[in-house]
Amino acid sequence: MTNSDIVLETERLTLRLFNEKDAPFIHRLYNTDGFLEFVGDKNIRSDIDAAVYLRASLMPMYAQTNMGLFAVEEKQSGQPIGTCGLIKRDTLDDIDLGYGFLPTHEGMGYASEAAIAVLDLAKSALKLTQIVAITHPHNARSVALLKRLGFRIESSVKQAPELLLLKRDLKESITTACRLQLE
Repeated sequence: MTNSDIVLETERLTLRLFNEKDAPFIHRLYNTDGFLEFVGDKNIRSDIDAAVYLRASLMPMYAQTNMGLFAVEEKQSGQPIGTCGLIKRDTLDDIDLGYGFLPTHEGMGYASEAAIAVLDLAKSALKLTQIVAITHPHNARSVALLKRLGFRIESSVKQAPELLLLKRDLKESITTACRLQLE
């Protein structure tokens, strides 16, 4: 990994650009029970499928600086444990916060830590004033995390009514507001 691949760093995490060497990780993450249930089946059945998905779907998002899903690595081990970043979907008016973590790393505060860093990036580097997130209403952990991060349920997604649309105003201090909610 080069320094140019690193997008963000937190106390415990490094968020970096994905590359084709991440295919085994994407293959594993995208086939976890939670990912399949709440995000959907991306038909990634092998590391080769994952490499194709990285080239076709994830890496092109980096054409716009500070956009896209980033690999979230645990600093201590140097291993990827999840993904978090900003997505501009054709079906949404606003930029979307997206994330997903391996089940072995859920409940440890990694998603909160990564999301706060990404929200700070959205506000400071991209000058966004609001951001959205979408999640399945039965994904209680995701809904709870988004609420702790200051998101409010707006409605269901017009093109996918089985998904909730949540919105967050970025005018207030992200770090302070989120940390207060998380304590």
